[in-house]
Amino acid sequence: MRFSLFAHMERMTPDQDQRQLYDEFVALAQIADQGGMHAVWTGEHHGIDFTISPNPFLNLVDLAHKTKNVRLGTGTVIAPFWHPIRLAGEAAMTDIIVGGRLELGVARGAYSYEYERMMPGMDAWEAGQRMRELVPALKGLWKGDYAQEGQFHSFPSTTASPKPVQQDGPPIWVAARDPNSHEFAVSTGCNVQVTPLWQGDDEIIRLMDTFTAACAKFPNIPRPEIMLLNHTYIAADMADAQQAAEEINRFYCYFGAWFKNERPVSQGLIEPLGDADIAAHPFYSPAAMLRDNVITTADQAIDRIKTYERMGYDEYSFWIDSGMSFDRKKASLERFIRDVMPAFA
Repeated sequence: MRFSLFAHMERMTPDQDQRQLYDEFVALAQIADQGGMHAVWTGEHHGIDFTISPNPFLNLVDLAHKTKNVRLGTGTVIAPFWHPIRLAGEAAMTDIIVGGRLELGVARGAYSYEYERMMPGMDAWEAGQRMRELVPALKGLWKGDYAQEGQFHSFPSTTASPKPVQQDGPPIWVAARDPNSHEFAVSTGCNVQVTPLWQGDDEIIRLMDTFTAACAKFPNIPRPEIMLLNHTYIAADMADAQQAAEEINRFYCYFGAWFKNERPVSQGLIEPLGDADIAAHPFYSPAAMLRDNVITTADQAIDRIKTYERMGYDEYSFWIDSGMSFDRKKASLERFIRDVMPAFA
């Protein structure tokens, strides 16, 4: 199993300086690179300070000049916000600039808050259909002289300009949960990225079973890779793990509030959640965070991640977004690199 880092600039309060947050994002990516991690992933979001990344290609191009070996992934671009020709060209140009290190993660998106502003009237179903139309178009445009008569985009014969450095284009990763999404990814020769969110190991098992079933349905297609994205904190001791669980629980409550799109938003920040709001959440709690995520000491983390390796996961992505301080993130990541990764060498 290989390891990667998944990170954004995350701004929780108006007193946090955005330039400092970006510098901290870069510092974490450099630690991952120097520590021998396989990749750094960052996503796409608009108008949300909770996860700041309006164009991940900009971040990855910058990281390419500040790292040496780590691969650089979009985790993920939001498919319905892109025209296929534009995405094919920008991804290819990025691949040239970063020296063939690009990995292209694609998703339908998650926040209706973004849909309302970027694609008014679009729902999650339509977003998924747009993604299914986009991915084959990318592959066709990278090959060249590709024309499309689609439901959402139609264009005459076109070739991506420029073409990517990597033969056949950067590896494409599809964010998948339900069987149809897994089958789409496998049938189109794409890798799969899964995120269990809040149901823990039971869902991690179910997602692998879904992926395995999709592979079995298309036996003539080589098995793609599957990546597990999971919130992770490597603690100095169990008291430290408890503190991390409380911090990550607060993060999840904010994520849920953004997802529900019911609270007022001003200056890119959601109306703050009070302690009573956090305590009243129907299924998020510090205890649930400890149960459902890898928030523990190094030795216990090794045992848990070994089970994911045995299940067949090819990559474990250390999701570091958590609302905690940079110093706490840095210490956890360094412990992961020093104390956990060598067990998988």
